[in-house]
Amino acid sequence: MKKLDKLIIKTFLGPFVATFFVTLFVLVMQFLWKYVDDLVGKGLDTGVIIQLIAYTSATLVTLALPLAVLLSSIMTFGNLGESFELVALKSSGISLLRFIRPLLFVCTVIGILAFLFANYVIPVANLQAKSLLYDITNSKPAFNIKAGVFYKDIPDYTIKVAQKDKDNQTIHQVMIIDHKNNNAVILAEKGQMVLTANKRFLYFVLENGWRYEERGNRGYTVPGDMIRQGFKKYSKAFDLSSFAFNRLNMDLFASNQQMLNVRQLDVAIDSMQKVENQFSKTVNSYVTVRYPFFKWKDSAWASSAPPLKAKNFEEVVPEKNLRSVLDRAEQNVRETQSALEQPTQEYEDKHGLILMHKVEWQRKFTLAAACIVMFLIGAPLGSIIRKGGLGTPLVFAVIFFVIFNVFFMIGEKMARSGVMFTWSGMWLSNMVLLPIAGFLIVKAMNDSQLFNKEYYFRIIQKVKKFLRRFKKQPTI
Repeated sequence: MKKLDKLIIKTFLGPFVATFFVTLFVLVMQFLWKYVDDLVGKGLDTGVIIQLIAYTSATLVTLALPLAVLLSSIMTFGNLGESFELVALKSSGISLLRFIRPLLFVCTVIGILAFLFANYVIPVANLQAKSLLYDITNSKPAFNIKAGVFYKDIPDYTIKVAQKDKDNQTIHQVMIIDHKNNNAVILAEKGQMVLTANKRFLYFVLENGWRYEERGNRGYTVPGDMIRQGFKKYSKAFDLSSFAFNRLNMDLFASNQQMLNVRQLDVAIDSMQKVENQFSKTVNSYVTVRYPFFKWKDSAWASSAPPLKAKNFEEVVPEKNLRSVLDRAEQNVRETQSALEQPTQEYEDKHGLILMHKVEWQRKFTLAAACIVMFLIGAPLGSIIRKGGLGTPLVFAVIFFVIFNVFFMIGEKMARSGVMFTWSGMWLSNMVLLPIAGFLIVKAMNDSQLFNKEYYFRIIQKVKKFLRRFKKQPTI
């Protein structure tokens, strides 16, 4: 490796590492904003939040890498162009392709590592993140009784307190409705809320109150008994086990396509395609047996027989039998349609699941190849704009990444719905950006002023000069 190659690689690695972590941080924050309502108020431990962020960050690595490569390559070559180092290199006879060759090798290694990460690490991270997020979103909010509001999150109980003191334990004017015991009602002037050390039970220690309960044949002609009990002190325990954060078995999520690597996806796709082929055999056998279509047995007679005049269906069937024939045909069609509805729905579900597995298979290669495509765009783009720093490179990086993301989502949606082949849909974004990369490389090699505002200013001045000359020409 020559000194020039070491120089360009060192110049690239610093911005790449910085932009990668910044991009990953932005993507993680986008995820948190999306699920902030499901995370707040659940009383989750700090360790659970850290685990969720860590697993989610791992799943977003392959999406952050292309943007980091694009932004860092624009910044690297923009800085070199702004300091006229590119001009010095070109004047010494070093072409742009020779200059970007070491970084192309580095980005190829990054793409290979991105594929390995997507194939071996992301399935495990997806399993952990999706299962943890499911458990969080389905867990109850933390226990919190507000004054003047009926609280119904404890199973079989409704609680209302008129006032809570600042210590968050002393309560006044308490009403408890026990739905398990014929909607028994407990009223008390004041009380204390005491939580056990393991947070499993909550005790209401009530003072100066009454307990009302109706027993007997309530709702019938014979009236039931109304029992009223007064108390000076009364203790009521509530089970808070339903508020505990519990983890489900992760094996329930293990069969999802996002939790599989390439080899497992191949096995799953092959198995599902075999099941899919059974549907077509079932339908064919059903239709063939129920509606046989026989060919002419005497083909010689058919070829020598005079041509028959085509007749209408009503002319062939006698009028007295026409109604019964039509009813029978309609009944057979309805029975066939009813018999084929369920296999059709099952076939569509299986086919859609196969498409999702194929999409996930292609995704592991698409995002890895996007690192190379983004570099082929960023390197010539930076040498053309010749602007370093974070301002101008960030603008161009965001524009091209938005283009990549839009075509990526459109292609994925069309691949999932079967409008496009899965390979063409998932590679649509790369196929759109690759010609742009070739165009930018040609322009950069020819020292094009594609993004120089003075270049366009001179063109506008020439157009204005031509229009003035055209107006001054005398009319005949």
